[in-house]
Amino acid sequence: MDTKPNGDKEIVRHEENGKAGDPEPMEICTSSTALPCEIPSSDLLILEGHTSEVFACAWSPDGSLLASGSGDSTARIWTIGDGPCNSHMQNGPVNVMVLKHFKGRTNEKSKDVTTLEWNVRARDTYLQQVLMMGKQEFGTERWYWEPKAILCRELVNTLIKHKGPIFSLKWNKKGDYLLSGSVDKTAIVWDVKSGEWKQQFEFHSAPTLDVDWRNNNSFATCSTDNMIYVCKVGESRPLKAFSGHQSEVNAIKWDPSGSLLASCSDDTTAKIWSVKQDTCLHDFREHAKEIYTIRWSPCGPGTSNPNQQLLLASASFDSTVKLWDVEIGRLVHSLNGHRDPVYSVAFSPNSEYLATGSLDRCLNIWSV
Repeated sequence: MDTKPNGDKEIVRHEENGKAGDPEPMEICTSSTALPCEIPSSDLLILEGHTSEVFACAWSPDGSLLASGSGDSTARIWTIGDGPCNSHMQNGPVNVMVLKHFKGRTNEKSKDVTTLEWNVRARDTYLQQVLMMGKQEFGTERWYWEPKAILCRELVNTLIKHKGPIFSLKWNKKGDYLLSGSVDKTAIVWDVKSGEWKQQFEFHSAPTLDVDWRNNNSFATCSTDNMIYVCKVGESRPLKAFSGHQSEVNAIKWDPSGSLLASCSDDTTAKIWSVKQDTCLHDFREHAKEIYTIRWSPCGPGTSNPNQQLLLASASFDSTVKLWDVEIGRLVHSLNGHRDPVYSVAFSPNSEYLATGSLDRCLNIWSV
């Protein structure tokens, strides 16, 4: 699901036809309708170079690099050091590395780099950072580089088996498998070491919109067919099939412990599922329009915030973001600062703040 610039709903992910230093304390506004904030230029670092829309940004695990993916058929890796933004400006332009999806070809029908996924895994005596980026055509590409030297090596492999645009890419925690979901209705698990596909899962009857690992071997997929499947590498049938949504399921996310699965849909609901039962644990119905995406707070056992309350954030076309207490199944807060559909939400690592982005061209920072 996506929108045109005027806000009209349009199914895209482009359709089946191809279509540090420590920061200063944040000023908190306790009102849910905060006035726009003019950020001083000294607090801004503008990264210029892309020649088309930027669809995705992703920080490297250590926070020193920022990856961006664009409709100009490139991904760019920006080196972002510690300290205030004005210190970078005094030291000259930001170091950037350009990764081109197409070499010498400019007439590709679909060239958008829409998905970026980092991972870190140990190899020999050093850590190697890996970035996977997905494009809206027939495959995915992978680059390796040393995080300190920022020297790009040659393209390692092009993973080709999907027969349609790729909507979602996720690494498992171990970093040896990559999972992709495509408009071709399938999900594929790739063996990173060999560069070959390990297993293709063909359970959905319509485009696969999102995928998410539960652990190193099992994962969930969702689709425009309204279904959610829980699958496992090596198994030929789903471990679980969740039905209950009345329209396409836009996103799924396992909680940090891997015990609860959240989903959101065009049917205006978000649901919480457990593999221990067939029906949903909670059915959240307070949104008035389609829910585009969801995020769990980084809280609970195994996280850096083990004693904080686990929350789920949902972003909707009704211009609101809602926070849910999944333990008791109720709405905690409705964040009503946007004027147009909300497309992106992200918790801070300490779970105290939530960033939301909307078609109203505003970025809101909320105190959770």
